[in-house]
Amino acid sequence: MKKLPHGARTIVTGAGSGFGRAIALELASRGARVVASDIDLATAEETAAKARAAGGQADALRADVRSAEDVKRLVDHAHDRWGGVDVLVNNAGVAVVGAVGEVPLEDWRFAIDVNLLGVIHGCHFAVPSMKKAGRGWILNVASAAGFVTAPYMGPYNVTKAGVIALSETLRTELEEDGITVSALCPTFFRTNIHKAQRSPEKLRAASAKLVENANWTAEGVARVALRGLEGGSLYIIPQRDGRAIYHAKRALGSTFYALSGKVARRSTGL
Repeated sequence: MKKLPHGARTIVTGAGSGFGRAIALELASRGARVVASDIDLATAEETAAKARAAGGQADALRADVRSAEDVKRLVDHAHDRWGGVDVLVNNAGVAVVGAVGEVPLEDWRFAIDVNLLGVIHGCHFAVPSMKKAGRGWILNVASAAGFVTAPYMGPYNVTKAGVIALSETLRTELEEDGITVSALCPTFFRTNIHKAQRSPEKLRAASAKLVENANWTAEGVARVALRGLEGGSLYIIPQRDGRAIYHAKRALGSTFYALSGKVARRSTGL
């Protein structure tokens, strides 16, 4: 197990609410120094204030992860303020769902730019200095959607699968550089990602119900995520249902897709 250092210099994107805020506060409670970033600066400032109250140091910065310049600014800030980056949490994400051929192309581009390119931006700017330092921890927030690939979730599935692939690639590239890379793949937990999702009304209502009725909290997922990151897990799948689905897909092969399609149509009425 490779424990995070006390005072870990950390960047968290999408830190204004939900999982991003939860993991920023969990890290702060361990004494971390946190750059809390969000496209909504006011929410990032709220997180930074809570992080300081939890025992860490924290600065709030506005960043749109679609912008390479914005993400570079986060890394530069951590270097200027604390001398480097130890932990990168690529968390910022959006929910775009619907049937292929019906989801507007601009919504596809939006999902790709935020969910995938945003993670690429973070890794692109943080990895070189981590390699130079000979240590680092990268937590890329993917989703069980990246391996379940349920119907009517094309943009979300594709981008989260891309995050998993990027994490796997980095794991092989950085194996000898002292850098741990993990992909977090939760199923549903109580957060607010569904509130701003781009989707047909039926799908929005179905996903809202699943999120709001979930047993897991963002705080619970954050604790498991950090344990997995410190433990060196490439795939961190917190919930039992996610792990069961992961193994079912591997065992059932093509039969898995027929079953998942039937379940999705029954639950959504599509």
